[in-house]
Amino acid sequence: MFKKVLLLVIAISLMALFFHYDLNQLLTLEGLKGSMDQFGEWREQSPILIIGGFFALYVLVAALSLPGAAILTLAAGALFGLVEGFIIVSFASSIGALLAFLVSRYLLRESIKKKFPERLKAIDEGVQREGAFYLFTLRLVPVFPFFLVNLLMGVTGIKAWTFYWVSQLGMLAGTVVYVNAGTQLADIESLSGILSPKLIFSFVLLGLLPLIGKAVVNKIKQRKVYKKWQKPKSFDRNLLVIGAGAGGLVTSYIAAAVKAKVTLIEAGEMGGDCLNYGCVPSKAIIKSAKIVDQIKHGEHYGLENATPQFSFKKVMARVHQVIADIAPHDSVERYTDLGVEVIKGYGKLINPWTVEIKLNDGTMQTLTARSIVIATGARPFVPPLPGIEDSGYVTSDTLWTEFAKLDTAPKKLVVLGGGPIGSELAQSFARLGSQVIQIEMAERIMIREDLEVSEFASQSLQKSGVNILTSHQALRCEQRDGKKFIIVKNLKHEQGSEQEEEMAIEYDELLCAVGRSARLKGYGLEELGIETNRTIQTNDYLETLYPNIFAAGDIVGPYQFTHVAAHQGWYAAVNALFGTFKKFKVDYRVIPWATFIDPEVARVGINEQEAIEQGIDYEITRFDFEELDRAITDSAANGFIKVITPKGKDKILGVTIVSEHAGDLIAEFVLAMKHGLGLNKILGTIHSYPTWAEGNKYAAGEWKRNHAPETVLSWLEKFHTWRRG
Repeated sequence: MFKKVLLLVIAISLMALFFHYDLNQLLTLEGLKGSMDQFGEWREQSPILIIGGFFALYVLVAALSLPGAAILTLAAGALFGLVEGFIIVSFASSIGALLAFLVSRYLLRESIKKKFPERLKAIDEGVQREGAFYLFTLRLVPVFPFFLVNLLMGVTGIKAWTFYWVSQLGMLAGTVVYVNAGTQLADIESLSGILSPKLIFSFVLLGLLPLIGKAVVNKIKQRKVYKKWQKPKSFDRNLLVIGAGAGGLVTSYIAAAVKAKVTLIEAGEMGGDCLNYGCVPSKAIIKSAKIVDQIKHGEHYGLENATPQFSFKKVMARVHQVIADIAPHDSVERYTDLGVEVIKGYGKLINPWTVEIKLNDGTMQTLTARSIVIATGARPFVPPLPGIEDSGYVTSDTLWTEFAKLDTAPKKLVVLGGGPIGSELAQSFARLGSQVIQIEMAERIMIREDLEVSEFASQSLQKSGVNILTSHQALRCEQRDGKKFIIVKNLKHEQGSEQEEEMAIEYDELLCAVGRSARLKGYGLEELGIETNRTIQTNDYLETLYPNIFAAGDIVGPYQFTHVAAHQGWYAAVNALFGTFKKFKVDYRVIPWATFIDPEVARVGINEQEAIEQGIDYEITRFDFEELDRAITDSAANGFIKVITPKGKDKILGVTIVSEHAGDLIAEFVLAMKHGLGLNKILGTIHSYPTWAEGNKYAAGEWKRNHAPETVLSWLEKFHTWRRG
């Protein structure tokens, strides 16, 4: 901090001296003309000294962002001629600009990064991709204040060397014009005479050249990509969509809504994984399991504890009934009525515009389209443990069918994975009567959440009967005397210790819930050369290698959530249909998610551990639900709201809610963050009493109380004392 203050004092002192001794008067057109004879004499007497002094002065003026760089450039032409003057100014201006850039970076970047971490992160990502290109464009147009460019670029993450050489190259054209004008100094009446409207227009055109060049290069790249393919003269459809999960459904719906001719291709069930294997069935069984738990603990509600009587088969039957009840929302009939042609079959890309469809009845069909969207989703990842295939396992996709055959919940269930899916299902089946052991290789479950949230979740699951083994690595599966075992190792035990020996855990069913992997095979991606690395590689507009082929949903990432897939579906549809005129970058700034254990965990934005990792100067506002009337009436007063804000500001950087209905409560904070509303706005909004949503208002009230203006309140107290006489 001391060094920064010292540097700032030196810079201000130099500026003060510059103006105190009226050196700024020398750097005017009149001052320059009046001093030329004297400068000429000095140059004849000491040419090396004058060149060195002029160079140093130019560097200083540019480094301190002082007015007069344009006058010095004219002086270089008048004193040294076109060639010599051009060389001096070219290097002096670039070195001075670099020094200004470095000072700006040293003094400003860290403080701005702390105040606006997300915004600066986005800027840095853009600069990393194309910063040199845009800096070059700015340098070509002298009408942009170069000193401002120096200071602003210093705040970004562009490399100093890149900044220097791009500036050196980009300022050449403007330098030549000014130095050449300086050789005719006597004829110049004003600086505006140098940059005539015609010359300014020429520079603007010069600045546009890189942009035009970029467009031409992109066009050439596109032609190269499409070179070996024969583009159809006409198309059967405006849009073809492969996959009828959330991403594909939204894409095709948007296309039909704007009257495009769209075909949706799906071999399996409409609605994708969420309806048939994920969100819907898991929430259905979570509800049944919660009712079972409430009956067991009736005393919480003034009732008698009881042993719930239920049929596991009926519970699973209800799960499938729930799926059937929701299925019409995503059905072939509904989407056909909306104007979408739905074809049941497997789609495979033959070329960038053609999809070959193997229909479910065995026949083949080929369709062409101007644009194609791939939304094939993801499947559960099964770890390659030795013996796992022989012993058998279920995943979050297959358990609904396999467990529906059982009369009772699996007696001994091992859940492999401590993420949201594993935690939700572990708690549910424990409540339904299974002896559940949850194995997680990390040091805690739900590792992406804050430590206290993970601990809270662990306590909730353990209270439901789940035996959690964190820091345990699954090694293999074995069968002994007709029984199944999974062999694990405790990673916390020291290597070589007696406790390091393996542990065998017996199970009836093994549920693999260690993540999901994108469905990439069998769609013709490899044949077309579309890059895949765990997911399909796309740009900010969801375009793949081929600008007319888009991807959306779990197959893209970065978030494998149904609502994100639907969000991407809108962008994929709009960019695919109207991208020729206007393209939209996908907005990932405010993404909520929830884990539906009991109580639920919901989050939007960053949490505390991410704030620490990003070096943000933050503060925490916390509200505990034990103080909320509605939570008390529901006998569910455990949990909290945790809000991350910048120090002293009510701007919401992130919120974590642990409570019943957390997935619903988070929506208010999502809306606030999306539209830039702070905690004061939430505090000033009326919330119905008694509701869970009041917790959001009370959290905002906690922030306000922590930032009460103590001085003002002290004076108010004195005022009221005076009023009482």
